[in-house]
Amino acid sequence: MHIETSFIRAELDPAFVGRLRERFGASLNMSASMLEQHGSNEAHFDVVLPDAVVFARSTEDVVDLVKLCVAANVPIVPFGAGTSIEGNAVPVRGGVSVNLGQMDQIVAVNPEDFDCVVQAGCRREQLNEHLRDTGLFFPIDPGANATIGGMASTRASGTNAVRYGTMREAVLSLKVVTPDGTVITTARRARKSAAGYDLTRLYVGSEGTLGIITEVTLRLHPIPETISAAVCGFETLEGAVNTVVQSIQSGVPLARVEILDDMQIRAVNAWSKLSLPEVTTLFFEFHGSPGSVAEQVEMVSMLAAENGGGTFDWSNRPEERAKLWKARHEAYYAAVALRPGAVGWATDVCVPISRLPECITATKADLATASVPATILGHVGDGNFHVIFAMDPASADELAEVQAINRRLVARALAMDGTCTGEHGIGIGKQEWLVEELGDAVDVMRTLKRAMDPKDLFNPGKIFSL
Repeated sequence: MHIETSFIRAELDPAFVGRLRERFGASLNMSASMLEQHGSNEAHFDVVLPDAVVFARSTEDVVDLVKLCVAANVPIVPFGAGTSIEGNAVPVRGGVSVNLGQMDQIVAVNPEDFDCVVQAGCRREQLNEHLRDTGLFFPIDPGANATIGGMASTRASGTNAVRYGTMREAVLSLKVVTPDGTVITTARRARKSAAGYDLTRLYVGSEGTLGIITEVTLRLHPIPETISAAVCGFETLEGAVNTVVQSIQSGVPLARVEILDDMQIRAVNAWSKLSLPEVTTLFFEFHGSPGSVAEQVEMVSMLAAENGGGTFDWSNRPEERAKLWKARHEAYYAAVALRPGAVGWATDVCVPISRLPECITATKADLATASVPATILGHVGDGNFHVIFAMDPASADELAEVQAINRRLVARALAMDGTCTGEHGIGIGKQEWLVEELGDAVDVMRTLKRAMDPKDLFNPGKIFSL
């Protein structure tokens, strides 16, 4: 997708580059390959190169970089693992990409308080490996091995959200470098507070437009005594979705429940070397005591059977669970691989759970008439699902067709009092829909942005236009 820009991009002032080099030395990189890496993205957006990349190793590094960039009127864009879907880290106005990946320390773990403090570049898999011996885990699982700072800045969620919530619920406090180079801490470690504005929630989901997150305090959870995974295929899409809705309405505390339509299962079978029936399928995970897990499995399997479900295969074996969820986490790559040479366009919406069957069914009917291969998958336990298109990157006609389908999908979700994005964020791709969704509230966001970043240098061109 072509990124429209309305600015004149100038080369960095050599004197500014000299100041960067004096302060950061070898941590400043302006090689073509490094610029390409930081101007690319996981999705379909054009590559837009930054002018320089700085690898930060501390909050002090970020502070110094911010002060240099603001003094020189140079944009600054935070970069984590680069796994965002809506072009959230693409430097659309050039400037400096600040890579936080080397700020990966686990600062403190407080098992008795069920929380921890990590630097922004810590990866979620790294954190859970470190926590293993404490009996605790960090449940937010967007699929990609993303950085914690990136997950906070995009308000990520993923497969466990139906039970454990999203990054909105997981983050207790943040350390943030503001556009004037001040370091603030948004809250203490107390589990609740009524002290002033909720700045933590303001920065969670702000996509680096209001400040750069350098440290995150996270809520942790006990590792369940028993974990069971299950898979069940369905005669119809409606039957699968209704099973999820009825399970939640019956009070079953599902830990994970993912839907993959027939096209997505075909892709997963080919990519992950599985042999699942190529029908709409639900992947489940149940957490709790042995008795409670057995009760959950019994209830959901009964509901599945009533809704046209086939064999309800479940297992407590870790290797079986790992195989199942590895296939789910690689579903994006599997979907794109359905068509050699294709580029992926992934979109997501979220609707109230009672409207989910209607929304997914209408979307599936829309895709049935499309010329572009597309799959449906998602975290249906909280009303969130994705469509992944495998698109010819050279075809303007296909781009127009996919854009039209996406417009209908988002409009459908908004008509159901849903949202244009459940977890990908706004970034570049959904700015017009944010205005459609929230109206005058977006002007309040603009007011905050202008007040906190008056030069519009922090990840400019994202979420909304000024």
